Amino acid sequence: MVFARTSKAASRLSEQVRKKEFHKKYLAMCDGKMEQEKDSFRDFLQKNERTNTSKVVADNAKNAKEAILDYEIVSYNEKTNLSLVKVDLHTGRHHQIRVQFAARNHSLYGDQKYGTRGRGKPLRLWAYYLSFAHPITKEKMEFEDIPENLFQ
Repeated sequence: MVFARTSKAASRLSEQVRKKEFHKKYLAMCDGKMEQEKDSFRDFLQKNERTNTSKVVADNAKNAKEAILDYEIVSYNEKTNLSLVKVDLHTGRHHQIRVQFAARNHSLYGDQKYGTRGRGKPLRLWAYYLSFAHPITKEKMEFEDIPENLFQ
């Protein structure tokens, strides 16, 4: 989470968010073993405002928006049949990571909307990396945090 100390800094940070100049990477624990060690997902998502959900649809569906992400497997646990993956978003759609993985039968552990495993447990999705330009100095700021017990 990023906090600004002044209204001017807040305005500049908000502008970076609007221009998609913030870069985030995620860790996710998903069901099953991924077919590829590294891959990209490219889908079109449609948001349902009434149910606060999204789904993968045809590219010509009404209000469909393109969603692209890359993933790389960090580890796979045969005993639990869960994969830990790094996710790099190219677009930031509503519930994008959750929807795209669930559409491929690899729903995120603890996902109450799109999955079945880990009901009642916290969603295993963590933004572990963030980078942006400092609002005053323009220096590239990078932050990375991977808690040791996140996926235990």
